[in-house]
Amino acid sequence: MELNDETIQSVWEKARASNDRDSDEWRKDECGAWISRDQYGHEHSPFGWKIEHVAPGEPQTIEHLRPFHHENSFDKATGQPHCQITADREGLAPTASVDHPRNKTA
Repeated sequence: MELNDETIQSVWEKARASNDRDSDEWRKDECGAWISRDQYGHEHSPFGWKIEHVAPGEPQTIEHLRPFHHENSFDKATGQPHCQITADREGLAPTASVDHPRNKTA
């Protein structure tokens, strides 16, 4: 699926921002995995991400597109995210800030 920069940015803005990270650079997908804005389309990056069409039978418009870490996906049959990667917060208090974003296998 070939997308223009405006659409990619609009989908990026649908990802969850975090209070302790610059939301122009870092966000989380629906599974909670960290993604980096400049890593769109980079399948081998630990923070690479892609855009998934989540509404079967519907057009590929912005309301039907969502950002996902490159190893996560959306199961159209169940209507739920399929999470392989999540953010790693082991050893951090619930209110602690993240020094550097990191992911782990779900």
